[in-house]
Amino acid sequence: MAPVKNGRLLFNEIPTGFPEPGKTTIYDEYQTIDLSSAPLNGGVLVKILVVSIDPYLRGKMRDASIKSYSPAFVPGEPISNHGVGVVLRSENANVKQGDHLYGFYNFQEYAVLPNIDNFRILKNEEKLPWAAYVGVVGMPGQTAWTGWKEYAAPQKDDVVFVTAGSGPVGSFVIQLAKLHGLKVIASAGSDDKVAFIKSIGADVAFNYKTTSTWDVLKEQGPINIYWDNVGGETLDAALFNAAKGARFIECGMISQYNSAPYTLKHLMTIVGKELHLHGFIVGTLMPKYRDEFYREVPGKVARGEIKYIEDAKKGLEWAGHAILEVQQGKNHGKSVVIVNEE
Repeated sequence: MAPVKNGRLLFNEIPTGFPEPGKTTIYDEYQTIDLSSAPLNGGVLVKILVVSIDPYLRGKMRDASIKSYSPAFVPGEPISNHGVGVVLRSENANVKQGDHLYGFYNFQEYAVLPNIDNFRILKNEEKLPWAAYVGVVGMPGQTAWTGWKEYAAPQKDDVVFVTAGSGPVGSFVIQLAKLHGLKVIASAGSDDKVAFIKSIGADVAFNYKTTSTWDVLKEQGPINIYWDNVGGETLDAALFNAAKGARFIECGMISQYNSAPYTLKHLMTIVGKELHLHGFIVGTLMPKYRDEFYREVPGKVARGEIKYIEDAKKGLEWAGHAILEVQQGKNHGKSVVIVNEE
């Protein structure tokens, strides 16, 4: 068989603000691969179907000397993140042609995996779209599920505040809170997004760009559970309007990823109100909840008990644009890139 194109999205340079397609990342289509004869060395050849675009990718676009919970991207090498691929050839006794693998992939069309120790073979008995496995049934859904289970400690009559409520994590958290019968306040950055968070059960939904978060929390609070995806001034407002003993679940701070740090003004409320602040990384919690998650969540999604929306781009050449849109908040729903059709 003649070699075929193996397009890749390369990390080109460290951005100083928002990551720019064609500058921070470059789509390269000059690499080729022979699908019938590429050496596997005991591994598998995978056609990558879909990759996930998540806010935390911006943090990996840094100088490698700056330490963080996730390693920095290497200039000249492909961006990487969670994805789903289908096995084309296998020399691994535990994997057969046609199996679907979920795990970390370089952003390219085809990949030879020497081993699959950190990949999950997806059964998908519910027949969900494969893209769901990098969203509501993937890392974002796992983030919402594990963080809520571990730290929310929901109680009757609690008031919950969720930021970035239309995103894949925030929208899942809203629905988890409503399953407990709680009052949910949620914010988003456009009227379309506000309409969506209302449709999944938010009792108070508002556009933070046109409505004051401080005013909403003053009127609708105090809040007992705060799910933080944005940080900055919104975190300050939540601190000020928290109830005694409130649980703050610190999942992300996207307002700070591409701009100067915000100085919090109400940190002393942590002491005075005896607040509980929990920062977490999903990879740390997932081993505790993995079996429960895969046992319960795919079925809930298939039955419509957990709803989600998706913002998909077709073609790896659009991945750089998707990364930028997520940082700017222009995506509506879980951002994914469809790399190949089945």
